[in-house]
Amino acid sequence: MRSSWSTLALAFVSPAFAAPEKQDGDHLYSSRLAKRGIDAAGNYNISFFHVNDVHAHLDEYSSSGTDCTRPERGCYGGYARIKHTVDELRPEYNDSLWLNAGDEFQGTLFYSFYKGEKIAETINQLGFDAMTLGNHEFDGGDDELGDFLLNLTFPIVSANIVSDNEKLNKTIKPYHIFDKQQLAVIGVTTPTTPGISSPGEGTKFLDVVSSVQSTIDHIKSTTNITRIAALTHIGYEEDQKLAEQTTGLYLIMGGHSHTLLGSMEDAEGPYPTIKQNKDGDDVFIVTAYRWGEYVGYIDVTYDADGKILAYHGGPIHLTNTTAQDPDLQAQIEGWRGPFEAFASEVVGFANVELDQTRCQREECLLGNVMTDAMYEYRLNSSDSAKPDFALINAGGIRATIDEGNITRGEVLTSFPFGNSIVEITYSGADVRKVLEGAVTRVNQFNNEPITSGFQVSRNIVVEYDPSAANGSRLVSVEVGGEALDDGRDYRVVTLDFLAGGGDNIFVATSDFVSLDTQDEVLVQYVQAKSPVDAAVEGRIVQSNGTAAPSPSGSATGTAAPGATETAASGAGVVSVSVGALAASLLAFVVL
Repeated sequence: MRSSWSTLALAFVSPAFAAPEKQDGDHLYSSRLAKRGIDAAGNYNISFFHVNDVHAHLDEYSSSGTDCTRPERGCYGGYARIKHTVDELRPEYNDSLWLNAGDEFQGTLFYSFYKGEKIAETINQLGFDAMTLGNHEFDGGDDELGDFLLNLTFPIVSANIVSDNEKLNKTIKPYHIFDKQQLAVIGVTTPTTPGISSPGEGTKFLDVVSSVQSTIDHIKSTTNITRIAALTHIGYEEDQKLAEQTTGLYLIMGGHSHTLLGSMEDAEGPYPTIKQNKDGDDVFIVTAYRWGEYVGYIDVTYDADGKILAYHGGPIHLTNTTAQDPDLQAQIEGWRGPFEAFASEVVGFANVELDQTRCQREECLLGNVMTDAMYEYRLNSSDSAKPDFALINAGGIRATIDEGNITRGEVLTSFPFGNSIVEITYSGADVRKVLEGAVTRVNQFNNEPITSGFQVSRNIVVEYDPSAANGSRLVSVEVGGEALDDGRDYRVVTLDFLAGGGDNIFVATSDFVSLDTQDEVLVQYVQAKSPVDAAVEGRIVQSNGTAAPSPSGSATGTAAPGATETAASGAGVVSVSVGALAASLLAFVVL
């Protein structure tokens, strides 16, 4: 986990500092960035706190995302820490908003056991001002989501969702206007949701850019609002496209891609990332990694036209040196009781850490173990026809399994979706097209994007050249030690989600029989093979010997970001001094 530092202290500005000079062009600059409220020139300051992709991590967790059983190795996140941090900070800001960019569902036993019940109870206590929906909110279908939303006490916004579900229509609005701040927040959800989650057939996800732009135009034509922000769950790359392809939008707070922003070596971009819209105006993009390890914080000064003049801030790193809200922490610990005995059952032992973090980019240990478990499950069945190999989506592997005892809870945390094992038959020629699509990230049957990496079992070796053109990246495929034969049939073990079209890896079909669930098959395998060993074996090989490419939007950053204090549009860095308030909050800073 991150061993670097968070410069929250820099976010608290002394009222006296050297203001940047006004630059030529359309942009003005605030003469007093730290001033609360509106000044004589009509400039107005608002502070934003934001979080995204918590994925049911209500409680603190270890570096692998599992329960924090060894605090000396570090504990991160948890809503008790988030609540304490935000409750301490918000009173210092007269005008602030606290926003959630979605994907509260799926990722720990708090969701697997309780579904949305305890998540709703928790986030209602956090005092969020608004939330948009992530794709995982639809994992249980429209009705389950609708019941969850009816229990929330704050607005839900998503401008590109159209549904015939009564509960969703009652609760989801395209935007919300905050009267005190005279600011509109527009929500938007990834249009890939139908392929990676389970919305109803009557729930549609419209184009992001056109939905947001039409909502901006509507707000401007029907109100006097000029300050407009977007709360998105579309991913960092798509946030940048949204910024560049719209007008009237100047701040985007995003989620979905689990992207770490900051100034450290491994960050995927600066916090904030600044792009220019169609009119040439600056648009500020922020996101706060994943699982509640950070609370994002950005303070901006708007001019009278709703454009951002200046900003400062940075993500706040939450570790076991950060205080927790005791009442909320007690509630969360109490909710563990009903599933603790079941989850703590030891089902085996791992001689090595079964890593998940690299699965989207290349062959990984937990991917190897899971696919081998599926392959052997069918290999050892009573069926006369035996499987040739197993293939799964990397996106379904949610957490690392630590070295040592393997518990049922860890298995369910790593594979929480309840997907069933299925077997489908493809010709060798079609297997080749499936694998070409997997390494190209474009389905070769329908020419649509594939939304996840992949992992394969033993008995198959896939070699490819990432520099080759779409449709020509596969170098070779061996199954059972022999070259793939286009003319024969192959039996592929996979998941019902994938066979049905999920992540667009296969051609969607309903012609399969669902067998045992993925988690149960892994438990059986671990029990039989314990102690479990695993190694990278060269199942997925790049012909040039380099590391496999990261999918669009995958998280690769590993260091804590530094906060910045900068005037917009290249005005340079503003020198600041740290006041007493900052010093009093160093409990939140990890050095």
